[in-house]
Amino acid sequence: MAHIHDLTALELAAAVRRKELSPVEITEHYLERVGRLNDDVGAFVTPTPELALDQARDAEALLLSGAEPPPLLGVPVPVKDLNLVKDVPVLFGSATYEGFVAPVDDSMVERLRKAGTVMLGKTATPEFGLPCYTETYVSAPSRTPWDLSRSAGGSSGGAAAAVAAGLAPVAQGSDGAGSIRIPSSLCGLYGIKPTRGRVSFAPILPDLAGLSTNGPIARTVADAAALLEVMAHNQPGDLYLAPPSPMPFTEAVTREPGRLRIGRDATPVVPGSEVHPEVLAAYEKASALLESLGHEVVDMPPAFDASIVADFEKLWFCFAGVHPVDPEMEPKLRPVTRWLRERGFATPAPEFLRAQSALQTATRFAFLVMNEYDAILSPTVTRPPVPVGWFEDVEDPEETFRRMERFAPFAAIYNVSGQPSVNLPLHWTPEGLPVGVMLSGRVGGETTLISVSAQVEAAVGGFWGDRRPTMW
Repeated sequence: MAHIHDLTALELAAAVRRKELSPVEITEHYLERVGRLNDDVGAFVTPTPELALDQARDAEALLLSGAEPPPLLGVPVPVKDLNLVKDVPVLFGSATYEGFVAPVDDSMVERLRKAGTVMLGKTATPEFGLPCYTETYVSAPSRTPWDLSRSAGGSSGGAAAAVAAGLAPVAQGSDGAGSIRIPSSLCGLYGIKPTRGRVSFAPILPDLAGLSTNGPIARTVADAAALLEVMAHNQPGDLYLAPPSPMPFTEAVTREPGRLRIGRDATPVVPGSEVHPEVLAAYEKASALLESLGHEVVDMPPAFDASIVADFEKLWFCFAGVHPVDPEMEPKLRPVTRWLRERGFATPAPEFLRAQSALQTATRFAFLVMNEYDAILSPTVTRPPVPVGWFEDVEDPEETFRRMERFAPFAAIYNVSGQPSVNLPLHWTPEGLPVGVMLSGRVGGETTLISVSAQVEAAVGGFWGDRRPTMW
């Protein structure tokens, strides 16, 4: 007989509607696993058991009232600790925010509440979401459940660790330079970075250059589509609006994608990046699988080149300074955060604007290449999961930053362009480490990506080959 954590989010929602499982029973099961396993994987920075049980009881009362249940009633969905949940501490991964309690919900969190979800807690994130690994002063490192000596990535490292370890069926994440897709690759999961403007950051968090967006992390395509359906919305004052979706994301799961023209490119834009043989093996495996499903897969010229790297760095440096920090608290910042903020504060505003303008110009030309294809295949990262501490096992923070760039040179391109992008968990190394590949689509093309992802998932079989980490 399956355990509760063996069920997908949609299977849990269906069991709740049929009254085969109660929201309280589901929540208690996951809270027990969080209490027992969280220290091993570093998934949650702030578990919220009392809040979770209160929400589960409310869900149960709603079900018993006979009212029409919302789509994910009783399904646990943790929230990343970069997002605000009213009356719950929010640290943004930083010791400088210890004691701060969120005054309001993010509008995305409001959407999760209305969908009937239960929040088990806040998942760990690196300081201000800046690094692509989750190691902080406020919680244990986030580790991939496939090998607890190795990193779960970042910045949604805690969210991915929670789902991969069976501490939550799905999780909310966010992605500013690969922060959903990177940990999804390192944890063997499916993650969606939506089109820019698909999910509002209202009412507090700014849109800025539109690099970052919220999105789902899940074990299955259908679960991710269902969570994205709930999360997608806009609010007055949003700077970016995604094109309307041609159909519900949940419907795209069962729709045949048709024969797609898929361009492929494994050329990293960051000089000095080396793509590991197992990553190339995953890339070739994905190419062959997509071809076997009837798609045209062709080599494409790189849409961007190394000229964009310095301009993207300037934006990243400046965004590192967006979070206000009391000068007396600055010694509590991580070394790489201090290094990034120093460069951001030293960047004149005209230089920042020139960098943003250059990225937009480069994107306009890149679309002349990318729009020739229905989707684009590339690696997600350049290496399998690296050991915890690997990024900081260097002489200075600048080298930590360079390691980050060389590790994740592919994903940020689609934050610059605003295109939707997913991680497909298609490959495992001989040692059993997950290696994902990335499939990116046209602006507004989430449904195409979801359709072809579901097709690939079905071809692989079960939960991407029915793999589970040993600790499952």
